[in-house]
Amino acid sequence: MALAPALVEWLLDTDPALRWQVERDLLGVPEEVWRATRARVAAEGYGARLLALQDDDGQWAGGAFFPAGFTGEGEEGQPWTATTWSLNALRGWGLDAAALAGTAERLAAGSRWEYDDLPYWDGEVDCCINGYTLANGAWLGVDVSGLERWFVEHRLADGGWNCQWVEGSTRSSFHSTLNVVRALLEHERLTGGSDELRAVRHAGEEYLLERRLLHRLSTGERVGPWVDAIAWPFRWRYNALNALDHLRAASLLDGTPPDPRAAEAVALVRALRGADGTWRQGEREPGRVWFEVDVPAGERSPWLTLVGTRVLDWWDGTGPTPTR
Repeated sequence: MALAPALVEWLLDTDPALRWQVERDLLGVPEEVWRATRARVAAEGYGARLLALQDDDGQWAGGAFFPAGFTGEGEEGQPWTATTWSLNALRGWGLDAAALAGTAERLAAGSRWEYDDLPYWDGEVDCCINGYTLANGAWLGVDVSGLERWFVEHRLADGGWNCQWVEGSTRSSFHSTLNVVRALLEHERLTGGSDELRAVRHAGEEYLLERRLLHRLSTGERVGPWVDAIAWPFRWRYNALNALDHLRAASLLDGTPPDPRAAEAVALVRALRGADGTWRQGEREPGRVWFEVDVPAGERSPWLTLVGTRVLDWWDGTGPTPTR
């Protein structure tokens, strides 16, 4: 989609963490231009602010998945300040892993999961947590081969994953499956992956596509009200735009065209776009944050507009084909 000049200016007048993706994914500027913008993430804006909040032991907020001392009492929602969420944010913003030199080693030495006090880079039992750890470990150069095997061994018979497997669930979850395939794709992009992991990623994507990204396979009904509850940051929750953004990235890496079974989800996302070409912020998951990275609910969201525009450009075949 050709962006109006005012919209381009609005999107470029943002933090380097967002701006470089606008340059690469929407404008198709030369690679040296967007890479120079991405290099600023470590020294400016969101990236620099979050780096400055890192603890001496390599963690954030004193904990692996939850801040130190968090009990859940007197606080709405999950805090988004601990180590895993901070690493997810920095990786998503495009931070060069060199800016975190020594972090992987410090986490290996002293960070433990709140679940059973397990070592950080070994993961634990939650599919989503292990997915984040796989992707973050690949980014920081950690040997995550144990987690690679874990995902092969814990895929369910219907093709996906469910964080409730440890409670006995045998049916995959939209939320868990999307988080896992996103992690597997990031691991593959960073390391080259393997045929085995690529096969299980494709199986997880097929699980979602069989359901047209929106529906229960058994009844055809909409799987939940959260599929069109689109807000930034996405965190762990599934929504149609989050799923489509993954399929776009997978299609670019695999060199395959969009799958027509995603058409209904694309129509849903297209219908949420305003007449001015923007998407508005939805109701975000509650919880403590270090600082805000997007607008309040109801306002025009630069992040959602970036993601929504690049998804529609990919689907319509109208945008640039960015290098990775």
